[in-house]
Amino acid sequence: MNHVKKVFPGVQALKDVSLELRAGEVHALLGENGAGKSTLIKILGGIYTANAGEIRIHGKPVAIGSVQDAHKNGISVIHQELVLVPRMTVAENIFLGREPETPRKTVDFKKMNREAAKILDSFELGIEPDKEVGALTIAQQQMVEIIKALSFNAKILVMDEPTSSLSEKDVGFLFGTIRKLKANGVGIIYISHRMRELEQITDRITVIRDGEYIGTRDTAATGSDELIAMMVGRQLTNYYTRTFGEPRDPVLEVRGLSDGKLLKDISFTLRKGEILGFAGLVGAGRSEVMKCVFGIDPITRGEIFVEGKKAVITSPEDALGLGIALVPESRKLEALFPEQSVMFNLTLKVLGAFIRGVFVDFEKEAAITRDYVEAMGIKTPSYTQVAGNLSGGNQQKVVIARWLATKPRILILDEPTRGVDVGAKAEIYGIMNNLVQEGVSIIMISSELPEVINMSDRVIVMSGGGITECLPREGLTQEAIMRCATRHAGGMNTEGEHHD
Repeated sequence: MNHVKKVFPGVQALKDVSLELRAGEVHALLGENGAGKSTLIKILGGIYTANAGEIRIHGKPVAIGSVQDAHKNGISVIHQELVLVPRMTVAENIFLGREPETPRKTVDFKKMNREAAKILDSFELGIEPDKEVGALTIAQQQMVEIIKALSFNAKILVMDEPTSSLSEKDVGFLFGTIRKLKANGVGIIYISHRMRELEQITDRITVIRDGEYIGTRDTAATGSDELIAMMVGRQLTNYYTRTFGEPRDPVLEVRGLSDGKLLKDISFTLRKGEILGFAGLVGAGRSEVMKCVFGIDPITRGEIFVEGKKAVITSPEDALGLGIALVPESRKLEALFPEQSVMFNLTLKVLGAFIRGVFVDFEKEAAITRDYVEAMGIKTPSYTQVAGNLSGGNQQKVVIARWLATKPRILILDEPTRGVDVGAKAEIYGIMNNLVQEGVSIIMISSELPEVINMSDRVIVMSGGGITECLPREGLTQEAIMRCATRHAGGMNTEGEHHD
């Protein structure tokens, strides 16, 4: 892709970007949220048309005006948000829109299942072609997306944040699949904000910033500090911002909580002005605990105390009334209204601040939006911009800002930096640090262990629906957390005390 430019009304998304992909290489595309990565990929995939520049495949210029044009040229894009049809089978998803036909012009299901089984078997996935996609794990759905892309005989494959919902084990399996594809000469453009992943799987890295090409580097010869500086235009000296203080009084106590399904006998204490980390493998029950605390899911046993008083929380409204806010794990499914404006999404939980009866104080609404857009560093051309048109990281910041606007005493953040670039992560860490210094208490669920270790005062580790340990900050290591995450719950220490 040479000197690609793309202009939207009021925004120049790409100013002059070039990208070279070789056969059999994994080439990372790196940049902050809003840098133009998705726009560049949508041009390659035929969703957008460039205003200037050219695309060459094997040295020959090609015109890509549609997704079909991209497929004809051997290009397939696996987007960050999976686009499978859950009520259809694996085979039906793979061949959607190009199903094999019988002589009578009906769908030849036998042939379709046979062809799908061939591809599935070649990857040794153990997935049946006639199984409904909705019954698969997220990792298995990710593999079906890859197989669907390869069924077009793709030689150029784009993966956008492919590991964002995967466990460590599933990431290892995905990387094994990527290495097989490389060996078969497939060129892969790999988008991720996880530096450790890039070191493991990529050959070269191209960095773009504010819609401009910054440079391309060999992964093996380039450190993460240099890449971060290229991305953000400056050195990030304080990536994790955290000022630790002395433990204070409890603000939230959970005693013997169970939900009658996964969770059993959950007990922990959150202290004023601390960040309490929650770690564990996928399916350990971390998000389920927070949904019970926030009143989304009912509890069958147990008690919750807020600042020493027993709390009755049967709905999110009850939780909000007690000063508890929850930023959920999936912004797409649980948080964002993508067709509504940034201002609508941001002020949704504080309508009483600017609406009195039938009267709306539009200036106050705009002022609230402005304060949080500036505080969170949200990149948007206007407050009326449709939220779904923002980059994933900026969407995440809008969702966090919505709950900060309620001025909570207890803030629950479930995977707060998933799909967020390093610059935005640093900003979110700084905001979290400021909040706890102001007396807000934070519960942070995260699958990124360096984040858990560097930001938490204590870390609760869960496994199989129970708590296995509460680890103190002193001596926190990834090994210690993983050891606790892989053992059965029981006999746990829930106050973060030292063990002999």
